[in-house]
Amino acid sequence: MSPDPSSRVAVNELSGRIIGAAIEVHRELGPGLLESAYEACLCHELTVRDIPFERQVPLPIVYKGLEIDCAYRLDIVVGGLITIELKSVDKLKPIHDAQLLTYLRLSKRWLGLLMNFNVNS
Repeated sequence: MSPDPSSRVAVNELSGRIIGAAIEVHRELGPGLLESAYEACLCHELTVRDIPFERQVPLPIVYKGLEIDCAYRLDIVVGGLITIELKSVDKLKPIHDAQLLTYLRLSKRWLGLLMNFNVNS
């Protein structure tokens, strides 16, 4: 379910701030590090910018009313609204898109950002 138009404006503004934070992290570190390093630095940058977030949010699967803890975790959730999936790979593949879309469906969120830090720009 997508939010009303006024909420969309707020979420779009928030996503712009997140992207700005990610660009700053990439500008400072460049490519070639592990995903966990980018995650820690992005979380620091979000904190500095006073952007509320949660890190490594558990994502259980609900199957026919049964909650199954399969140890899935969302890398970062910003403001309870935006899911961020971080990668540090040579090239994003369709499976990465599918993973984020599945996370969005399971968490009942409508906006996700798939960020690959292992690129030159």
